[in-house]
Amino acid sequence: MDQQRSDSTSPTTDAEGLQTSLNTVDMRRILASSFIGSAIEFYDFMLYATASSIVFSTLYFADLGPGLSLLASFATLAAGYLARPLGGVLFGHFGDRVGRKKALVVSMLMMGGVTVVIGLMPPTAQIGAIAPISLLLLRIVQGIAVGGEWGGAALMALEHAPKRHRGFAAAFANAGGPAGAVLATLVLSLMTVLSGDQFAVWGWRIPFVLSAALIVVGLVIRLRVAETPAFQALEAKGQERRMPIVTVLRHHLAPVAIALLVTLSVYTTQSIVTVWGVSVAVAAGEDQTAVLNWKAAAAVLTIVVTFAAARVSDRIGRRRALLIGTTATAVAAFPLAMLVGTGELTQYAIAIVVGNGIVQALVYGPIAAYVAELFPPAVRYTGASLGYQAASALGAGLTPMIVSAFMLLPTGGLWWIGAYWAFFAIAGACAVVLYRPASQAGASSDRDTGAHASRTSASSAAVSEPAR
Repeated sequence: MDQQRSDSTSPTTDAEGLQTSLNTVDMRRILASSFIGSAIEFYDFMLYATASSIVFSTLYFADLGPGLSLLASFATLAAGYLARPLGGVLFGHFGDRVGRKKALVVSMLMMGGVTVVIGLMPPTAQIGAIAPISLLLLRIVQGIAVGGEWGGAALMALEHAPKRHRGFAAAFANAGGPAGAVLATLVLSLMTVLSGDQFAVWGWRIPFVLSAALIVVGLVIRLRVAETPAFQALEAKGQERRMPIVTVLRHHLAPVAIALLVTLSVYTTQSIVTVWGVSVAVAAGEDQTAVLNWKAAAAVLTIVVTFAAARVSDRIGRRRALLIGTTATAVAAFPLAMLVGTGELTQYAIAIVVGNGIVQALVYGPIAAYVAELFPPAVRYTGASLGYQAASALGAGLTPMIVSAFMLLPTGGLWWIGAYWAFFAIAGACAVVLYRPASQAGASSDRDTGAHASRTSASSAAVSEPAR
């Protein structure tokens, strides 16, 4: 009985400093920090994405006309995503050299400050061209900040967790993303009700300014978490890590490419159903509040399915779990594109619940651990962030503009969108199937999928590249 109590409440660790259970005080704090920190940063980031769909085009780009103003609004949205790889490299450099925790604290402060400033930004009608230019620059800083968040949050959870639960632990960083999206969407939805016709004037600003309070909460939680055992082991060994990005580009380009291809499936799905789809439904005259509420409902389902898929990946391996998800995405792409393209609320609701809540989450669950495990600890923050954030730049940053451009074609726009969507899902599936690190040549199927993690020797795991 005493032993049972110790296992569930005390910070027990093994010889490497890894938690021996997810159900300890320390591990619960670590997982909460990973989840809540990501949720707050993605609250800020996704506020912009949603606002760009429904309000920024009229406030900052109205002179361009309806079609081009939306395209320009999506261009500033894309700038944030395009900046994310830069943030991944910048914060990865310091995360691999001075620690995961310090990099995460700086990224959160940067994100919170910029988001508040966006909420206070006057419209173009008041200050002219300074407004859209400033909005673009602030969005780039947002992208740099969130580019550093994901890698650090995922590694804080994964590098503390028992090996047999790493998929589930790393998923807390990913699940924070849709949780932040739920919060951002619900707060914006609430403001459309409370402010009514004044939403476009001042109502949309309140959720941005509220970010200041959320950042304080996030910092209090994040500062209480210890540095990861993997980084502490690197520090103890005095291993040289002057330029992690150089090491990644010289020796780990293949894993970066694989991470990019597999993650593209996630961000293509997200952009089509949660960004472009929102703009289509609102432009078709559907109630903004109803559209945002369906988006929030789908994000809640995304969290649930993300954790379930991560659990499955710990049992059957990352590769098998990812194949299930990317195959489901390819199959669903065309019918979901047709549903979103109608702009009708019921059909959009079906599309976002299935596309975002289920299809995207099947890949989103195992992807954090899969990408992190592609790289050795000494360059893991940099390598994982570079591959993952490059996918976010291409998949989420460019997709809203690309699919908007497809719809300007005389005919067949929705078919092109479906083909574009399915292509990246198939590319991700092929990458998972074809890539097998040279260090695993001749390894068993079980070892290759990552399901062997709980049987890997403790002495080698902290300093060598883990299995995929």
